Amino acid sequence: MKPLLIGSFAQKCGGRLVGCEPFRLITGFALDNREAGLGDLFLAIKGERQDGHDFALDAIERGATAAMVERPIEGPHVLVDDLVEALARFAGSCRADFESPVVAVTGSNGKTTTKEMTAAALTPLGPVLKSPANRNTEYTSPLVWADAAGQKSAVIEMAMRGPGQIAHLAKFTRPDVGVVTVIGTAHVEKVGTREGIMLAKAELLEALPADGVAVVWREDDFWPDLCERSAAPVRSFGFSVEAECRILGYRAVSWDSCVVRLSLDGKVADAHVPAVGRHQAQNAAAAVLAAHSVGVPVDQAAEALARTELPPLRLQVREKDGVTVILDTYNASPDSTVAAIQTIDEVPCEGRRVAVLGEMKELGDFTESGHRMVGKALANSSIDYVFLTGGPTGYIADEATMAGYPADQVEQDEALDIGHVRRFLGSLRPGDVALVKGSRALGLERALEDGADGA
Repeated sequence: MKPLLIGSFAQKCGGRLVGCEPFRLITGFALDNREAGLGDLFLAIKGERQDGHDFALDAIERGATAAMVERPIEGPHVLVDDLVEALARFAGSCRADFESPVVAVTGSNGKTTTKEMTAAALTPLGPVLKSPANRNTEYTSPLVWADAAGQKSAVIEMAMRGPGQIAHLAKFTRPDVGVVTVIGTAHVEKVGTREGIMLAKAELLEALPADGVAVVWREDDFWPDLCERSAAPVRSFGFSVEAECRILGYRAVSWDSCVVRLSLDGKVADAHVPAVGRHQAQNAAAAVLAAHSVGVPVDQAAEALARTELPPLRLQVREKDGVTVILDTYNASPDSTVAAIQTIDEVPCEGRRVAVLGEMKELGDFTESGHRMVGKALANSSIDYVFLTGGPTGYIADEATMAGYPADQVEQDEALDIGHVRRFLGSLRPGDVALVKGSRALGLERALEDGADGA
């Protein structure tokens, strides 16, 4: 992060500087006191179980320049009335000085990947400001704007943890282009129904200016509903003939690359994407369409996709003792798990195709139907053996075997035993390919770490 005068930060967020000279520098932000370092500003967030104010002094002792607080503490601090609103004011002030195009991305699945692809597609315009890692919440998204100076475009990822959250993020982001990747079932527990998810995601489209652009998947079940809620013209992407940015072809090249042929604005371009899966073709089409909407030529946007920098744990390829392990453990929903199974199906494999599937959390009333949906996909796949972990995965086994998947090719643990998962992966043969997929809370990637067995 570019160094920032704490006096300037306090002014932008409407806070009062206490016990600290205004010329001192902030060189980073810390949300966890244990991770605070020299020059950081520690955000004293009040959570459900802990209050960051109780740890502010520890953060300062670790080197933090000051703490951002809602009540006075010992030590240097920026006192604000409300942390969330103050951060929004800071970001809004930075955004007001930013004259380059801003693209915002949300959706049930693929928003981080699409954000990264869009950032790559925008590079012909110059340096791109983008949300790093998972800075997509009311606490972390505003911090992205601290690095806005000198950037020629911005792409901001927006998470949804309930109604009103995306509207809040859009209030200070003020996007010119809004991308909704797909309305699925991820985090449905937060809003109850898929319609609730659609309404929450549509808050981005409702926030667009009349001269902005909405980018929406043409085959989405909620296509007409999303169009109705957009304040801006809607452009579409997808495989269908109705899609404005149409996917004409998709070819998997290897476990971590594919070629996508796109048609847009009367031009056809091939994009070489450092990822695999038909769902990645959709993400690529959304990214090219978003970049084209702010002036990037189709061929340049498609070519730039080769420079996409994907974060780990999203169909990440690891080699271990001759076994190819496809880690897709950043998170899991029924839609993304089905997409991962279909991807494993499509890439050539010398040995057996194996899947380790953990339970999918935060599905609420969709827990049974969501896991059964995965079971159907498993039954229709060429996966030779599946290892299931977590009670709800019993629905996957039940649905798959009812649909004809051999029962003797299914193994299930009622509760996660990471040591058992590790031993299972260790039993695979050279040439085998193993998909490892599950909710973030499970941390299934730990099964690839050397260490003592255990939960």
